[in-house]
Amino acid sequence: MSTLADRIDIVKQRIKKAAKKAGRDEDEILLLAVTKTQNLTAVNEAIKCGLYSFGENYVQEGIKKIKATENKAINWHFIGPLQANKTKIVATNFDWIHSLDQVKTARRLSDQRPASLSPLNVCIQVNIDNEPTKHGIAAYHLAETVDRIVELPQIKLRGLMAIPAPRITHDCQRKVFRKLVKLREEVNARLDKCQKLDTLSMGMSFDLEAAIKEGATIVRVGTDIFGARHVADSSERL
Repeated sequence: MSTLADRIDIVKQRIKKAAKKAGRDEDEILLLAVTKTQNLTAVNEAIKCGLYSFGENYVQEGIKKIKATENKAINWHFIGPLQANKTKIVATNFDWIHSLDQVKTARRLSDQRPASLSPLNVCIQVNIDNEPTKHGIAAYHLAETVDRIVELPQIKLRGLMAIPAPRITHDCQRKVFRKLVKLREEVNARLDKCQKLDTLSMGMSFDLEAAIKEGATIVRVGTDIFGARHVADSSERL
């Protein structure tokens, strides 16, 4: 039976191999360990294995882990849907949010981000396949959304995030990720140099190779590191 350290090493080797195949430097790619429904023991083990970037989908579950670890070297990324009444918790405790899809949410996050902290790093979530059951803005709303968000003082717009519908083949996976790359190119063509987006949060356990080939800078991996998810208490999923 493989250990957590073994599984982390396997994922890192996949990233290294994919980067080499794409002609990229592996150091350009951040491995974001998704700890949704995982317990604190798993997080602490991952830290001991050299991981310092963690993604959480649920605010209350995430804040418990942040408070329990209190390790300033760790970067905490919020990657799930964000309710309006939870924005202050994210604004004051997380380093990143990948799932921003409303200007009003961005304004709340900026207003609630303490002045003592650096601006909150943000990715706009794009509903790349226009799936009615998924969060994210439609591609045709992206330009106007970017224009409003880049002016917010305590928000640093870093890039785009997408969760495509699963594709079976590598080529089909690459094709949908390429759509997000093109959207970033279109946005950057309109932005000042200091505002240009440098981040593509795309690719998970089953399709990270295709994402890296197309230029992913953050891959979000949960299952292939921690195994099957535990069922969290409903009170944590808020």
